[in-house]
Amino acid sequence: MSPTDQPPGPAQSGPPSSAARVLTVSRLRKSFGTHQVLQSIDLAVDQGQVLALIGPSGSGKTTVLRCLNGLEIPDAGTVAFGGGPAVDFGPPVPRRQLTALRDRSAMVFQHYNLFPHMSVLQNVIEGPVQVQKRPRAEAVREAEELLARVGLADKRDHYPHQLSGGQQQRVGIVRALALRPALLLFDEPTSALDPELVGEVLTVIKELAEEGWTMLMVTHELAFAREVASEVVFMDGGVVVERGHPDVVLRDPREERTRRFVARLLNPF
Repeated sequence: MSPTDQPPGPAQSGPPSSAARVLTVSRLRKSFGTHQVLQSIDLAVDQGQVLALIGPSGSGKTTVLRCLNGLEIPDAGTVAFGGGPAVDFGPPVPRRQLTALRDRSAMVFQHYNLFPHMSVLQNVIEGPVQVQKRPRAEAVREAEELLARVGLADKRDHYPHQLSGGQQQRVGIVRALALRPALLLFDEPTSALDPELVGEVLTVIKELAEEGWTMLMVTHELAFAREVASEVVFMDGGVVVERGHPDVVLRDPREERTRRFVARLLNPF
């Protein structure tokens, strides 16, 4: 399946042929009351790139994702997808611009966020049918293909409570893929899982990375980030402290704050 936001044809598969800019974030700021969570964030993600956001709790990583997906409205800054116009969050943003922004990305949540009263299939097709207004038969066909791809074809009529955590998270990934986003957002996708279930979810994410899907991923799995990420960004206190190739940031970081954080996660005792 194509990792772009264009409807995939039957012959389209594999990584993109060029490294076009997918996302540009400039001077993004966000406060909750008097607490400034994001001070001034600049990010850029190219097509096919996997960018891993790491950092201590409260550093603003999840807030970045929620701002990009329109779940939180930034106080200031600009966000641009692809060659489209930048959305400026200084003045009030028109609803149509927010809708267009939300259409370009899809979120995989830490705690799955599946609709408990809907079957697996219904969860997956809800967005394509109700939001994107795609034909139901087409959405069902694509959902079935995606569920088979992650080993859940036989679970299409099950409900979330009948699935393990790992299975629910794989459904969450399929639900995001079904929206055909330009950018996949992962918010610590394994942190709510029992240790023995982490591998099945990471395997799916690794396969997506190998196929060339563009991803922005908040994770505490440093070994996994080292393996799949094109670039690692370390955040602390609402700012980007350090960014670079995983071998640099995770093996030989330049900044003292990064060194302390990486050492603590790799040697927790």
